[in-house]
Amino acid sequence: MYWYWDPTYILVIIGMLLCMGASALVNSTMNRYSTVRNAGGMTGAEAARRILSNEGLYNVQIECLKDTRGDHYDPRTNTVRLSYDNYNQASVTAVGVAAHECGHAIQHAKGYAPLNFRSALVPVANIGSRLGLPLILLGVLLSWNQVLIEIGIWAFALAVLFQLVTLPVEFNASSRAVAKIEQYGLLGTEETKGCKKVLTAAAMTYVAAAASSILQLLRLILLFGGNRRRDD
Repeated sequence: MYWYWDPTYILVIIGMLLCMGASALVNSTMNRYSTVRNAGGMTGAEAARRILSNEGLYNVQIECLKDTRGDHYDPRTNTVRLSYDNYNQASVTAVGVAAHECGHAIQHAKGYAPLNFRSALVPVANIGSRLGLPLILLGVLLSWNQVLIEIGIWAFALAVLFQLVTLPVEFNASSRAVAKIEQYGLLGTEETKGCKKVLTAAAMTYVAAAASSILQLLRLILLFGGNRRRDD
């Protein structure tokens, strides 16, 4: 029975609660300001084009996604992709999210080091997230093969490192977004305050994800690290 429940599960529960709380916060904040139409009537797509043009990034494309989520910047194709609502709506949320993704485009254009490091980590982080736990499980099944277990833990640690590197990238993109919104007068003073709340809430999801990953890594180390072996 101890195999299925042990004190380290509390770390998993804490991680889940953090992620659930952050998700609830970002959804509540974004939904609130998605109903607030900005005074200039500027859609997310228009805000993105204004920022990119003023920054001289005419080569960056702006695409509309069919889904209502999934906003991101793709450095491989120099494309800002906005969810359907954020692309078409003239809300405070739409402008804030669009400006944030343009922040990533600006990072890319300026060779922002953490972004380059994160991009370089993507392949190994994907491998780590996919193979970390299976390798640990395989090591346990093979009479607690400590070599496989430790390789699995290190692989999972790479995925955690990716989460940590993501934090400065996201916070910097939001900082750039607010600066450009103010510089180019895309939102009024009160609207900008709402935009900051949206971006801060979104950033908390990355903080929660990183914290959850660290807690999971700690649990794996406690359960499988060292030369521990279960005989039950």
